[in-house]
Amino acid sequence: MSSGTDRIIGTIQEFAEPVLAERGLELVEIQFRPEAHGWVLRLFIDKEGGVTIDDCADVSREISAYLEVEDLIEHSYHLEVSSPGLERPLKRRRDFERFSGRKARIKLKEPVGEQRVFVGTLAGIEEETVLLLVDGREQRFALNMISRARLAL
Repeated sequence: MSSGTDRIIGTIQEFAEPVLAERGLELVEIQFRPEAHGWVLRLFIDKEGGVTIDDCADVSREISAYLEVEDLIEHSYHLEVSSPGLERPLKRRRDFERFSGRKARIKLKEPVGEQRVFVGTLAGIEEETVLLLVDGREQRFALNMISRARLAL
């Protein structure tokens, strides 16, 4: 990702997080990238019990108005606001706490032994270490060693 893209994502995140929090919503992830039909700005939002279409529409209007005023993005793009889905990413400490007891897939930056991807049941988080039960055995992964984590079906 370019520094310009990172700057745009960071600026939108700074604006969106408090706006969403006021509505009881959480910003899960922002993506801004070129796709076949042009640039796409995607915001994934969530809340306890899941988001509604109205939540997504309200956030889309709020973000669109902000982007129009701030003029952050110089070229055309398409804005999408949606739920992160059933296999939502786990990024923050609170994600691992909230979804304890659920099945997850964790990909590490470096392999442990010869294995880099682990699928099991989240067993919580201690300090900065994620606990994952894999085939009945507890695996421990430092947060800073995880490249990607998401809920699994």
